[in-house]
Amino acid sequence: MSEPDDRDPLVQGVRLRGERHRRWLRDGDPSVARRLAQIGVLGWLIVVPMLIGIFAGRWLDARYHSGVFWTGPLMMLGLALGCWTAWKWMKST
Repeated sequence: MSEPDDRDPLVQGVRLRGERHRRWLRDGDPSVARRLAQIGVLGWLIVVPMLIGIFAGRWLDARYHSGVFWTGPLMMLGLALGCWTAWKWMKST
């Protein structure tokens, strides 16, 4: 039988799951404080890019006298970036 390909998503998923299981056996369940800290980090991962988008949009709108033409799209772009970052962070932990 041949060796599994390291680029195969199934093989990567199984290895990641095995590593998480070994970490759980070694460390045990995370504390309540650690879980609350993770929730806090997730919140900031989503909020900070959104705030950056809002501030950049307001600056562009003030500079070009365009109402909220830039604020809305940049806020949504920040939200999308924040959600994507949070998703990647959750999948890695």
